[in-house]
Amino acid sequence: MTDPSLTANPPQAAQRPTTRSFHGDDFIDNYEWLRKKSSPEVIDHLKAENEYTDAVTASQQPLRDDLFNEIKARTVETDLSVPVRRRGWWYFTRSAEGKPYTVQCRVKATDSSDQVADWTPPVIDPEHSLPAEEVLLDGNALAEGKPFFSLGGMALNEEGNLLAYCVDNAGDERFTLYIKDLSTGELLSDVIEGVFYSLAFSPDSSTVFYTVVDETWRPNQILAHRLGTDAAQDQLVFEENDPGMWLGFDLSPDRKTLMISSGNSEYSETSMLDLATDQAEVTLLVPRELRLLHGIDLMPDTAQALITHDFQAPNNMVSLAEVEQLGQDTKPEQWQTVVAHEDTVKVEGTALTGSHVVLSVRRDTCERVQLIPLQGLGTAQQAPAIEPGFEDELFTASLTYAELDAPLIRISYTADFTPARVYDLWLDGQKLDLRKQTPVNNYDASKYLSTRDWATAADGTKIPLTIMRRADLDTSVPQPVLVYGYGSYEASMDPGFGIPRLSVLDRGVIFVIAHVRGGGELGRDWYLKGKKLHKKNTFTDFIDSTQHLIEAGIADPKRIVALGGSAGGLLMGAIANMAPQLYTAIIAQVPFVDALTSILDPDLPLSALEWEEWGNPIESKEVYDYMKSYSPYENVTAQSYPKIAAVTSLNDTRVLYVEPAKWVAKLREVGTGDAPIVLKTEMDGGHGGASGRYESWKSRAWDYAFALDSLGCTKLV
Repeated sequence: MTDPSLTANPPQAAQRPTTRSFHGDDFIDNYEWLRKKSSPEVIDHLKAENEYTDAVTASQQPLRDDLFNEIKARTVETDLSVPVRRRGWWYFTRSAEGKPYTVQCRVKATDSSDQVADWTPPVIDPEHSLPAEEVLLDGNALAEGKPFFSLGGMALNEEGNLLAYCVDNAGDERFTLYIKDLSTGELLSDVIEGVFYSLAFSPDSSTVFYTVVDETWRPNQILAHRLGTDAAQDQLVFEENDPGMWLGFDLSPDRKTLMISSGNSEYSETSMLDLATDQAEVTLLVPRELRLLHGIDLMPDTAQALITHDFQAPNNMVSLAEVEQLGQDTKPEQWQTVVAHEDTVKVEGTALTGSHVVLSVRRDTCERVQLIPLQGLGTAQQAPAIEPGFEDELFTASLTYAELDAPLIRISYTADFTPARVYDLWLDGQKLDLRKQTPVNNYDASKYLSTRDWATAADGTKIPLTIMRRADLDTSVPQPVLVYGYGSYEASMDPGFGIPRLSVLDRGVIFVIAHVRGGGELGRDWYLKGKKLHKKNTFTDFIDSTQHLIEAGIADPKRIVALGGSAGGLLMGAIANMAPQLYTAIIAQVPFVDALTSILDPDLPLSALEWEEWGNPIESKEVYDYMKSYSPYENVTAQSYPKIAAVTSLNDTRVLYVEPAKWVAKLREVGTGDAPIVLKTEMDGGHGGASGRYESWKSRAWDYAFALDSLGCTKLV
């Protein structure tokens, strides 16, 4: 436990009042000056905070070392992915012991009269390369000497001899685009700065399409770069001028059409550009004026479009339409139904093979994969959907590969205590072949249990909880609990195996995920009831879930730690103000705790895009007042707060470091308790923290050690 003498003299940020005025309300902000990232005084303050954090948590270092070593020992470090076949090659990644990054590789595929043999992945030795194996990119070599390394978009041309890839060496998600000639191993002279994630080659390999961001880090332009020309001359393909819309693109299933999408959390717009026709122009398919959330797959050789959309269908439905029916005046009610709307099933999206539509759906909180044959699609002869079955009650089955020329699809499968599996599902007969289960050292799944429980919110809503523990834990008495939550952007906290979590469970702690409103676990309405003017449901659901754990005799009321990151960090800040007495400690990772200040400034990164999630407090006094009533920074009061750790990154562009920096300063100024409040800033990281798997393990070990130390659970049971 922390020595109280270490907490006596934390860094004190100077109070320099500024006034924020909106809708007749004046808010005095003493710490806004910390926003000036270029100021040596700000950097010195963050370094002082890190030094204080190091001092306060120094006693946790042996535990951090233990956790890191346990994660490392359980991880089979020298491993490889299951090869996936694309256009005559098998592509896969390797990882090696002692190396923080993966290596992208490929081997040539063979064709024969035996389709099963041709599409069965080659058996590759994790320890040794094949004679004809090619290394496309070695992340370890690319990262050498760099403070940070992350790969962004990657794209291969049709011939498979050119690779476009993007590298970020700062953590700010502005990438540099390179193009590699795979036949020679040399880089082309084409280098483009400031590229975002989307990336694709034209069918003739002459052009690379990419996105760039504006000054608020919002992707707003699609550009076309002709190989061998000056990037300053790149052609503007599409520009999105609405600050509340996010721009991106993908290729159609036949890779001949650029599918352009602008959207936010409430509606979207789709256009297309025929890449096989010279002088083609961007053509509108579904306009934003319809206010539909949707996605489109072009059906090859049919002049039809398969559309997943929410027209009079909150959980989405799937329809067919002739492409010529689409455009500014398209009428969704005239589209042909393929999958009707259901109140209990959310259609997440579709993909196409040469013989089937592949559906990603969510039922009973779990993501699943279904197949519908193309023959008879949208008619009375349409066959029913087929869904492969799995043994776990709570699981995640996700589509990871579907191609028009492939006789199979690939499914990623995992559950809370089932390490990730890779299945190939043959489309003819639906035979399911297990290609791999991720190996885990020193692991026995029978020693752990995952169960579903339900808490009851104040308004009667049932909140799903995932409860994970050691099977031999004595549940006749309350136990220490680590409870995690997110609850925003319709993101679902799906079942999934995690090696680091085992170290928490092995110390006698129950790990609970509270699937609060604002997420997507129970369909679109679950999300809508936790956003905008319903956002407080997210916070009260988490608090009610915690109360349930206590009242059900699951949680020891004196040993509960809460954990959440990003928008889940907003959740952490809110519960710290609303119910600090429930928690022994709170860990807020890259926390969105100064939400109102950020969203009131549309010039800040991504702020305008957030209006569809939280409301627009600039235009609406009602939204302003509501956000101010829960925004953590504004609501710090003179009460005793639990132990708090705020973890952030200096170069994060999604949640700026200044938010937790201001929040911690105000907690120390206003709070009345004596529990330590610390700020840990990764000086070379982005929204995901430092780069490389070992640094990621260290970060996870830091967070879990803080939690376990707070719970008094530092030893293995």
